[in-house]
Amino acid sequence: MKKYTYCLENLNCANCAAKIEREIADTSEFESVSFNFATKRLSFYSENQNPMIKIQKICDSIEDGVLVTDASKNKNDTFKKKRINKDSIMLIVSAVFALAAFVLNFAFKDGNTAVALLIVIFSVAATVLSGYKIFLKGIKNAIKLKIDETVLLFIAVVAAFCLGEFIEAAMVTILFSLGELIEDVAVGASRSEIKKLAQIRPDTAVIAENGTQRVVPAQSVKLGSIILVKPYERLPLDGIVVKGKSTLDNSALTGESMPVDIEQGSEVMSGAINGSGLLEVKTTKEYSNSTASRILQLVEEAAAQKGRREKLITRFASIYTPIILIIAVVIAVVPPVLGLGEFTQWLYRALVCLVASCPCAIVISVPLAYYSGIGAASKMGILIKGGRYLEALARADAFIFDKTGTLTNGTLELEKIWTYDGFSEVEVLALAAACEKHSVHPVAYAIKNKANGLDLPELSCYRETAGYGTSAVYKGKSLECGGEKILGKYGITRRENSSVFVVWDGKLIGELKVSDTVRDEAAGVISQLKKLSVKNTVMLTGDSKLNAEEVSEKLGVDKCYSNLLPSDKLEIAQQIKSSSKGVCTVGDGINDAPVLSASDCGIAMGLGSEAAIEASDVVLSSGNLARLPDAIKLSRRVIRTVKTNIIFALSVKAAVIILAVLGIASMWLSVVADTGVSVACVLYAARLLKLK
Repeated sequence: MKKYTYCLENLNCANCAAKIEREIADTSEFESVSFNFATKRLSFYSENQNPMIKIQKICDSIEDGVLVTDASKNKNDTFKKKRINKDSIMLIVSAVFALAAFVLNFAFKDGNTAVALLIVIFSVAATVLSGYKIFLKGIKNAIKLKIDETVLLFIAVVAAFCLGEFIEAAMVTILFSLGELIEDVAVGASRSEIKKLAQIRPDTAVIAENGTQRVVPAQSVKLGSIILVKPYERLPLDGIVVKGKSTLDNSALTGESMPVDIEQGSEVMSGAINGSGLLEVKTTKEYSNSTASRILQLVEEAAAQKGRREKLITRFASIYTPIILIIAVVIAVVPPVLGLGEFTQWLYRALVCLVASCPCAIVISVPLAYYSGIGAASKMGILIKGGRYLEALARADAFIFDKTGTLTNGTLELEKIWTYDGFSEVEVLALAAACEKHSVHPVAYAIKNKANGLDLPELSCYRETAGYGTSAVYKGKSLECGGEKILGKYGITRRENSSVFVVWDGKLIGELKVSDTVRDEAAGVISQLKKLSVKNTVMLTGDSKLNAEEVSEKLGVDKCYSNLLPSDKLEIAQQIKSSSKGVCTVGDGINDAPVLSASDCGIAMGLGSEAAIEASDVVLSSGNLARLPDAIKLSRRVIRTVKTNIIFALSVKAAVIILAVLGIASMWLSVVADTGVSVACVLYAARLLKLK
């Protein structure tokens, strides 16, 4: 199975897009089919070596004019739309004809035959000029037995002419076409905003070799190449600075606005904007695997992971139009049969229902809201892999945190020293550092860093035992530095909340507290989560109970579990999940991957661990917990937008249908209920892209 990604050009009808996606998904040779209306990207897996021909046939059977192109080779600006084109001119001319018919009808009400003929001619001209494309499409779809809004409008307009409502038929067609035009502009504007997300990755790079500079496609740059990054340009590839000094703006990647100082030896990420310095960078990743590429890929693939409401709307659209058609037939036929009025009167009301019933407002705005939310999140440094995870974030009432590297900085520091038997803190620290001199254990590094600059005593017979610590000989007597197990050899009892003990000649001469430092933002984030109605915050760690409880108490975490293996963490996470509306897990390491996968939404810290990123559903690319409350607020706002659009669109349509049955709503109002509501919903969803 190979993955294919195509661009469906000229596809501006969301309802047709949903039908195309459904038709392809129902074809046996295609799997994992996903179409993103916002970017016009269709992706799927297939064993077919040339599936484009089959895809084009499916598109042609549903929507004329759709062109299937290879997304990787498509360089056209698919987001740009001409403001003035042939359709716009035709619409203006038709509006002039319709206005002339309206004025004649208003000015001459005496039934003059010549005037009546002019009114009919002007009305027909206005209708044909503004709606000929819609009518042709409607006729083709009717022949194919595919009932959509174009078929409904065609039926309504023809029936209106038969009923003698010439001016109204023309005005309805003009309003519908105008609404379609405005809708296209609104969707095009949204697509332009979405396109800006892809501008964080330059397509070219400047290679410096043998004293010359050469501009090449970024995709062709090999690992280990030296590229030149000029002031105020974006970095095309990840790498290490080999020459130069500058500042970087990483806001497009991490959402953090503060510039980062870099110099020789600093690691830099593609997509960052260089400051005023000239840099030479040795590439460490290929173009396709660079930070910017991975971010864009995550955002692009997010469309495949559709939310529950998004899937529901797709299914809803497939049965909604046929149901409305049946309702319209019932309205047109049943009341006259029961003697409740003339057939022409109820036929007109049925036509109003047909025009008002188009589901495009919902079909366009719901997926657009999800994708806009994902796009806005990516600009904040929050990478959300799909609509279903937006929903999971929005409803979660329990958050599980790993301790080391998530709630803490992941770097050990020596916090405190207790001394006994007349030894000073400096003496105990020097002896401990000397004993740990050759150890590579993280605890040993913390002790040696603290002792940096001290004169260390000379020791002999160095030895390190896994699980115990290190030992040496000092002044002819045994010196040991390690964990609590070394106390058991001598029957010594610990006196303080410490983690490292120094024993000389069988006597405890000092205790050292080495611990991970708590993140500056961690306590504030836990507090904000509680304000956001998160009922349960839990910390899981493999660290000791004393250290875990101390961190938990500092941060205000509701529960903490310590001395855990990865399997233990997974078991506890599943227990929490069974008693919660939704569970999100935040972690940063490989050992967090099982828990991240098992939760409703796994959140990885930073772009570091490949395993954690692959297993997670959301990535806080800055590696900063402060973005977590922002992610929750954004996800809830997206879900509110989706609900609002669904309720608003259905309520307006239901109201117009009821008014039509009562004989109050005209066909003009039904057009407003269709295209007007659609434009309003699109604009309301697209505003999410502007969130900061």
